Amino acid sequence: MKKVTKAVIPAAGLGTRFLPETKALPKEMLPIVDIPTIQYIVEEAKASGIKDIVIVIGKGKRAIEDHFDSNVMLEENLEKKGKEKMLKSIQKTNDMNIYFIRQSYPRGLGDAVLTAKSFIGNDPFVVMLGDDLMEDTTPLTKQLMNSYEKTGASTLAVMKVPHKETSKYGVIDPVSEVSDGLYNVRNFVEKPDPKDAPSDLAIIGRYLLTPQIFDVLEHTKPGKGNEIQLTDAINTLNQTQSVFAHEFKGDRYDTGNKLSWLETNITFGLKHPEIEQELREYIKKLGQKLTKEDEQQKN
Repeated sequence: MKKVTKAVIPAAGLGTRFLPETKALPKEMLPIVDIPTIQYIVEEAKASGIKDIVIVIGKGKRAIEDHFDSNVMLEENLEKKGKEKMLKSIQKTNDMNIYFIRQSYPRGLGDAVLTAKSFIGNDPFVVMLGDDLMEDTTPLTKQLMNSYEKTGASTLAVMKVPHKETSKYGVIDPVSEVSDGLYNVRNFVEKPDPKDAPSDLAIIGRYLLTPQIFDVLEHTKPGKGNEIQLTDAINTLNQTQSVFAHEFKGDRYDTGNKLSWLETNITFGLKHPEIEQELREYIKKLGQKLTKEDEQQKN
């Protein structure tokens, strides 16, 4: 059985939820305190043992390419000034093999994955979405790789969500829990109405897929939004070979909309050694101010 050493990171979306900021700046480059979101994804891949990454980009995404390119002048400047910590922070992924491929038209997540077919070849691979940051003792991508070593089958990451929020996600219809946190799946349902949701286990942004998914994607017709949906292709794949779901029990941070991105920044800011204390004091003062305003409104 082949080892998983490759990852696909789709980053060709228009980022309309963050306009006007994302008119010129790729959404994936929006910072969590001082680190671009996509940097966290690449670092998770590296920590999981991934060697080669292809980032699927579109028009206006040049900043992502520049970010993962080495900046010799900057590195020499930091080295001369003895700023070793800063130097290491910008060299974290210099040893990764990172490639770029263009998705010329926004035809959906399934199409973005399909553009990586020639890069992946006949190997199993991981798809990592940039809207979800995951924290756990063992990286989520590595957890999926560990499951694959046992089953040899495609495995999706899922997480329990409040039942009323199932309409925001793809949700699995589990057959059984074959081992702790690993489910055999009957069906994958895209954004079901809560009253129709088969479970509270929602698909989150990590997928480990066998290369057979490419043959399926090539024959998958556009679905919701006239886009090729990866979930539809996975459903079809599940008819000929088992697809499992691995339950993630760590911490997930959503960066896909303005509010959740701000919440993630605050959470990470409260753990950042440079600003933790000052941010904590600011939040306390802000809380006191808001409490006074609420009391004044009541009176």
